[in-house]
Amino acid sequence: MKEENGKLTLGYGAFSRLTVWIDKKKMAVDTESGKGISDEIILDTNKRYRVFLEEATGYTAKERLAKAKKEVQGA
Repeated sequence: MKEENGKLTLGYGAFSRLTVWIDKKKMAVDTESGKGISDEIILDTNKRYRVFLEEATGYTAKERLAKAKKEVQGA
């Protein structure tokens, strides 16, 4: 893991790069997937990523989707 300009970047599982930072009091995440990854690793990475997002934000996937839709409609 490395920290640069307030952004944390790491590689894990199916992610060749995962970058997380705070932008205007909101968590921002940018990912890049590796190539040639087994289905087992992809499924495990996706599961862990969903758990991370829920623990980091306090919102379930359904709640995050509703918030995103509301933000888009308000724009």
